[in-house]
Amino acid sequence: MPRTLHRTAAFTALAKALMSGARGGPSIGKRLAALPRMLMATAKGQYDGGMRVAMMAAATAYVVSPVDLLPEMALFVFGLADDAVMITWLAGAVLAETARFIEWEKQRDAVLPGSVVG
Repeated sequence: MPRTLHRTAAFTALAKALMSGARGGPSIGKRLAALPRMLMATAKGQYDGGMRVAMMAAATAYVVSPVDLLPEMALFVFGLADDAVMITWLAGAVLAETARFIEWEKQRDAVLPGSVVG
């Protein structure tokens, strides 16, 4: 059941992301432009997206893996179906996480560096 909820959430995030640019949210271009910044901030430990980025990297590795070509050749439609589901989940996850990262950047930039004098 939890796995189904995660898939549903990713697909819902994809649908919302595709429509949010028209409703005032970050456009897909802004989200994709934020991806390298998100990866760098995660690698530096500034952003807490480590596990989510790792899951997205694993999904990307699964889709581009040459080992996955054998089932696709043998089970053509069914072999491609798992890739289609994975790519859809990956797109939704990337768009949702980059939107979250953009919000994090806005909050981070709103905080003034310094110390409290009391």
